Amino acid sequence: MKNVHLEILVEDQSGSIILENILAKISASLPLDLTYRIHAYSGLGKLPKNLSKDNDPQKRALLSKLPMLLRGYGRSSGEQSAVVIVVDSDKNDCKMLKNELNEVLDSCLIPPKTAFCIAIEEIEAWLLGDRQALLEAYPQAKTSVLEGYIQDSICNTWELLADAIVKEMSKGLKKKGYPEIGIRKCEWAEKVSPNMNIQNNSSPSFQHFVNKITEFAGQSA
Repeated sequence: MKNVHLEILVEDQSGSIILENILAKISASLPLDLTYRIHAYSGLGKLPKNLSKDNDPQKRALLSKLPMLLRGYGRSSGEQSAVVIVVDSDKNDCKMLKNELNEVLDSCLIPPKTAFCIAIEEIEAWLLGDRQALLEAYPQAKTSVLEGYIQDSICNTWELLADAIVKEMSKGLKKKGYPEIGIRKCEWAEKVSPNMNIQNNSSPSFQHFVNKITEFAGQSA
């Protein structure tokens, strides 16, 4: 039985925390050694107009660097390696975003084995998808707010989560600015994701991510 290695690219630090805990659980459930490295970037950014040109090194957002990164992985990754890109859809049309990402992959001379996993609308939807883990971390959460959430809907997801678990709610966090929002998102990830059940999450985009990881592992069995 062969081992498999994954390079995981995610747009921010809070997403990295969630993925670290999820991947540890997936790895423990597999009958092989799954190794992985998680790379967190400084936001989503935009794809460059010229996909074949190396990006500006000053740009640290994930999509800005993605064409160059995938070309590099295509040249260096082995048969038992794969790349997994995890991004938020935000307000983008998911199908259009997926098509744009596939165009980047198709532009590579040697495309690496790759999966694009799009969290709808934001990766906080994965935390909301496990109500039990969320309430274990935040037992005083406003259930009336949580019950109004439609899973993987376009509804200002992180704001809804903040309204359910943060005293000052999303409006108060926005007044404090983005750095404070980023700190709180990391806090939510650290508290909720260790208790998440990878087999029982109501988020379809979360399930897609788990299925892709196990699919890569199965191909290497």
